[in-house]
Amino acid sequence: MLIEIHMMKNYPPTNLNRDDTGSPKSCTFGGFRRGRISSQCLKRSWRISPLYESLLPERGIRTRKLPELVAEELRQRGISDDVIQAISGKVTGIANKEGKESPDGITSQMIFYSPEDVKAVADLMQEEFKKAGSIKAFATIKAKDLVKQFNDVAVRPITLDMALFGRMVTSDAFRNIEAAMQVAHAISTHTVNQESDYFTAMDDLVSGADSDDSGAGMIGDVDYNSSCYYHYASVDMNQLSENLKDAPNRDQLMEMLIPALIKVIAFTNPSGKQNSFAGNVLPCMMMVEIKEDPIPVSYVNAFAKPARTGNGRSLIENSIDKFIDEIDTVDTAFDIPCYRVFFAPGYDRCPENAGKTVTLNELIEKSCAAVQASR
Repeated sequence: MLIEIHMMKNYPPTNLNRDDTGSPKSCTFGGFRRGRISSQCLKRSWRISPLYESLLPERGIRTRKLPELVAEELRQRGISDDVIQAISGKVTGIANKEGKESPDGITSQMIFYSPEDVKAVADLMQEEFKKAGSIKAFATIKAKDLVKQFNDVAVRPITLDMALFGRMVTSDAFRNIEAAMQVAHAISTHTVNQESDYFTAMDDLVSGADSDDSGAGMIGDVDYNSSCYYHYASVDMNQLSENLKDAPNRDQLMEMLIPALIKVIAFTNPSGKQNSFAGNVLPCMMMVEIKEDPIPVSYVNAFAKPARTGNGRSLIENSIDKFIDEIDTVDTAFDIPCYRVFFAPGYDRCPENAGKTVTLNELIEKSCAAVQASR
C-alpha cells in the first residue's frame, strides 16, 4: 500500500531554508527560477517538531556524539567515570567502517541511532571491559574487533522515524534501513523574486539628535522571498512494516502514523529565520491518496508553466486550479486506481475522483478509514 500526501502552503516574506550564501534556496524548474525548501530541511523540521514528539513515540538521535550517549547509559548503570572514559575512546571507532578511534571524542560519521542501538553498544562495552579486567588490558582491544562481537544487528528494534526516513551506515555494528518515506524538495508554484532587507540595529543609549552618531549600532542585510510551495511525500506502508518487523508494537505504530504524520506535515514549518520573519502558516490545500499499487505520482508538472495571479483570482486559487487540472489529466491518460481525499478551505473546486472534506480532521478520518479498509 502506498500513501501519498500533497500540500500547498503560501508563505509571506521568509528565509526558511538557506544556501551557503545565506539566501533562500532556489532552483530552476520548467525554465523558471523557483523558491525551494530541501527535503532534508522538511524531514528534519517534521521529525524534531514538538508535535511529532507529542503524537508519536520515542525518536532516534542523529549525531556524531555516540560516546556521550553510551557514557550516560553506563553512568546510569553505576559505572565509574574512569572506566567510562576508557570505554568512550573505543566507542568512537564503532561508528565507521575502518574502526578507527578518534582522539576528539566524536565519531567520524554521523549516524541515526535508536535507544536500542545505544544500549547494545553499552552492553557490549560493559561486557568486554569485564572480560578484560582492567583499563590497561581493555586499552589493548581494537574497536574494529569489538564491532565483530555484535550479534543482534539484524533484529535490533529501530524507532518509527528511522523506519520512515531510513539510515545508511558503513559500520557492521548497525544495519542499513531502506527509507519507507520519500519526500520531494518543495518548490514554488510560480516564479520567485529574491529580495533583500537592509536593516539597522539601534543603540538605545545613542540618540541621533544629541550627537553626530546616527544611533545605529550595526547595519546588515538578509535575503528573503515570498513563495507558495507545493509539497509532495509518499509512504510505502509495506516497506514500513518490513522496517518495523522487530518492534513489539509494530501494528500500533503503523496505526498511529498516518493521522499523526498528516498533522505534523500540516502544522509544522521550517525554523529558518522565523524569529525575523514569523512565517508560520497553515496549508491552503492538502490531498491524501491511498493506492494498492506502488505507483508514486507527484503532480509537480502542474506548475511547469508557473502559476500567476489573474482573472480576478489569487495566486493560491490559480495554483490549486492548475493542480486539479493536472490530476484530471493524469487520471484520464493513465487511469491509476486510488482513493483520494481533498481539503482546501474556502475553495469550491475539487478533483473529479476525490472526496471533498471541509476540515483537516475530516481529511484525516477519511484517510485513516480508507487505509484500514485496504488492509
